[in-house]
Amino acid sequence: MSDSLDRSTKINLLREPVVKKLCDVLDKSSSKGWRKLGEIVGGDRRVKVSSDDMELCSLKVLELEGSPSRMLLRLMGDRGCTTGHLVDSLQTLGNSEALQCLKPSALQILIQPQSVALISGHNLRLNCHAVGKSPVQYQWFKSKEEVPNSFSTELVISPVRLKDAGFYICRVNCGDTFEFSQWAQVDVLNVTMSCGQSYHSLDGRLKLVIQPQPQRINIGETLQLECGAVGRPIPRYQWHKNGVPVPNATKRKLMIPDAMQDHHGRYRCEISSSTERMWTNEVDVLIAPRISVQVSVAMECSEDDVYAIGGVLGSSDLFLNSNPEELHATDKVALLIGNLSYQNHPQLKAPMVDVYDLTNLLRQLNFQVVSLLDLTESEMRNAVDEFLLLLHKGVYGLLYYAGHGYENYGNSFMVPVDAPNPYRSANCLCVQSILKLMQEKETGLNVFLLDMCRKRNIHDDSAPNIVLRVTANIVFGYATCQDAEAFELSSSGFTNGVFVKFLKKRLLDDEKITVVLDRVAEDMGQFDATKGKQALEIRSSLSERRALTDPIRPGDSADVTQARSLQWAKAHELPESMCLNFDCGAQIKLGFAAEFSNVLIIYTHIIKKPEDMSFCQAHVTDFSQDLDVDPKEMNRETPEETGIYLLSSNLPQHCLYTRVSSLQKLREELVFTVCLQGSFTAMDDESVHWTKSINIGKPLIARLDLHRAMRRNSCLQTCMMPHSPSHSPCHSPGPERHLHLHLHHGTHQAQDYSRLSPQQHYLDVYEHPQGAVGGCGDSYYENLSLSRYEPAYDSAAGLSTSPGRLSIPIETTDDINELQTVFINSLQLQQQ
Repeated sequence: MSDSLDRSTKINLLREPVVKKLCDVLDKSSSKGWRKLGEIVGGDRRVKVSSDDMELCSLKVLELEGSPSRMLLRLMGDRGCTTGHLVDSLQTLGNSEALQCLKPSALQILIQPQSVALISGHNLRLNCHAVGKSPVQYQWFKSKEEVPNSFSTELVISPVRLKDAGFYICRVNCGDTFEFSQWAQVDVLNVTMSCGQSYHSLDGRLKLVIQPQPQRINIGETLQLECGAVGRPIPRYQWHKNGVPVPNATKRKLMIPDAMQDHHGRYRCEISSSTERMWTNEVDVLIAPRISVQVSVAMECSEDDVYAIGGVLGSSDLFLNSNPEELHATDKVALLIGNLSYQNHPQLKAPMVDVYDLTNLLRQLNFQVVSLLDLTESEMRNAVDEFLLLLHKGVYGLLYYAGHGYENYGNSFMVPVDAPNPYRSANCLCVQSILKLMQEKETGLNVFLLDMCRKRNIHDDSAPNIVLRVTANIVFGYATCQDAEAFELSSSGFTNGVFVKFLKKRLLDDEKITVVLDRVAEDMGQFDATKGKQALEIRSSLSERRALTDPIRPGDSADVTQARSLQWAKAHELPESMCLNFDCGAQIKLGFAAEFSNVLIIYTHIIKKPEDMSFCQAHVTDFSQDLDVDPKEMNRETPEETGIYLLSSNLPQHCLYTRVSSLQKLREELVFTVCLQGSFTAMDDESVHWTKSINIGKPLIARLDLHRAMRRNSCLQTCMMPHSPSHSPCHSPGPERHLHLHLHHGTHQAQDYSRLSPQQHYLDVYEHPQGAVGGCGDSYYENLSLSRYEPAYDSAAGLSTSPGRLSIPIETTDDINELQTVFINSLQLQQQ
């Protein structure tokens, strides 16, 4: 092996092309493959790969494009295995071909070209920068054709035209070695600009430039709608009809050939990037039947017949108002709270993942979502107050909570992270009190999804007397039954919590919300790991077919609706990325991303450095003590090292990452320091520092000042009322009350929570690789162990999940993968 190999590098930091080659070699080899490597590593105390881990790896062959070797390497990396450990194990294995895969490349691409959407007539710039052991040469391609005279790191087309739209890639040569950059899609929009109008996108941010137009066509004709936005990376599109996503409608242009009557409705498009989201105008699409009227034939028509024919031919409102009683929401708002880091009670893991998954799903249903982690009592009450400000007549309100909780006399209590031990109702939030305040807003639908324990709290004898209105629009979905505990699961891999694991498969169904929850309960009942231990319970007074997929029809004036939207946007405003120029000549990009409404990701990237600078690195420091920032986890080379598991696939590569959580505690504007550290060859590589102070104001939820003392009209006012549990909807569930119980004998096994590592959880499970509902055989759960929290009031629901690719991909990978294959096959390149 080359002396330049860094043996201290963790194997989960290996570049994807290296990992892919290595996995291909190990998967194909029978005598010197991944199984033998696992046996060798299993005897190493530093890694500790068990037989259960090897079984989990073997199940990957059942998945489409699954790789046992990749799973093994991931497990080794999670347990701190370095490149040096891996090399030693491969040498023991005697697989020289696998060792060759780890040989440092003579060529490395540092800056990849990014996809972009821009206006015809503007300048197109794509960048690719690589370093090698000898001079590097570049050649740009559009699809499989060479771009003439494109031999530099930057491809410039000025001005860009519609014909220039397509996929671009750069081939980089270094001696007899070459590599290809990633594909970059270029979308060119044809927009006519009026005088004084500008469509330049600041720092790649989205800017809407083409709005869809109303359409009136006949049955059988082609429906065409078009929208467009400029920005970098290229925007994603999702068309919606009557508030519901249109399947497979993810292009800028929506085309429906042979349109039928059921295609009429109101259409708009959601345009998004990894950090932004916007909507086009909503437009009417009318589908008129073909009517042939022969004037020469005498017809005897009543006045109603004439009116009907005239309406078909001339009325633009006939089809829109054909179902005036259609159920709809005036808006959709969701508050998601996940409490993990308890100060006086067992720590949890699942709420973070489940809140993240539900956030993405609810946004697809047009919900305005506020997602928060680890809130104290005052922060929870203030967050509820802000949530209530977004509610008004006809709004669909949804509250999801995951964390510790309990239930006394039919009232459910959510436990903040700063609750004392033991806690009582005065330290917690009563769900029914929040429902009372929601009813005062005359909401159209109130949904509560409570992922928590419902055991009685023996330390709390109080019983709030909460008088609720009799309304037929309340739905409670409990992750477990009354007077039962909820549990966390774990496996060698990562999974969702039991409730969200099955809920997310059904949440987008266009069905009444109680029907959706019924199906979730049935799915949970087939899950062997929790059968007889945890079962979903539904309580509802819903009398109409209300669904989370119902369309949105604003009922207030435009000014009021806009004011409420601004209130939501206020809590989701990201700082703009910026380029920092230092006196030494180096240029740094400072970027931001949001993982939750109160979690900010900051990353730094070296854009350029002086040629005589041998080392250059930029890191952030000097954060406010109000914030939860661990210095040991700041400025890491991978998102995972700093705790960014959920958003890692959407972040740029080759950066230093820092995760700033608990933004709700920020009292002043967020000011921090960017420190550039560099060394020069002429100075014997002595380290030199430059600093810049950065002020990004109050990002995300920090603008709402949730840290303040509990406010006027807080939900606290309804939590201290005299005892009368009979008024709780839990005692009078209405016409729909569903209880799903699945009895199963299981044994309880205690665990020492103080010894749990960050990868450990509370219930060991092996999940079927295909994840089919009800498709898990008993053999996957032979080593099942269950642990509940000893205090009756200390249990919580939820699961941990994988730090996998949970977010929507930045680009349409299917098109790019197909193009990649065609392109490479057409080039027929050979090494010299």
